[in-house]
Amino acid sequence: MKEKEVEVLLVQPEKYPKKVSISRGLESLQKMVGGYISFTYPFKEDVGIVLNDEGKLLGLPFNRALRDENGNPYDIINGDFLVVGLTDDDISSLSPELMDKFERLFHKPEVVTKVGGYLMISQIESEN
Repeated sequence: MKEKEVEVLLVQPEKYPKKVSISRGLESLQKMVGGYISFTYPFKEDVGIVLNDEGKLLGLPFNRALRDENGNPYDIINGDFLVVGLTDDDISSLSPELMDKFERLFHKPEVVTKVGGYLMISQIESEN
């Protein structure tokens, strides 16, 4: 029997990521990201990113950069997004290890500034 709720990582602009429990249906995912959803699979682990499909078009706030294996940004996610575990045909809870890994990866909020046609990405350092 599938679990009705799953524990995933919520990443919001200018905030630290947090673990949340959500229902595993389309409406719940749409509510969490504020609109139509899209999935992307930028990591080798069995995880996906659920994001607002129209985040850039709607001008949602910049959130976090996606980076290649060398740390170079290749895309920026706009608006809230979720990091979810994956099964063969559905989303699942992140394991504690994956929750920790992706919390660390997205831990520092990022600010994106447009300068002369370029985007500059800066991480916000914590006060602690």
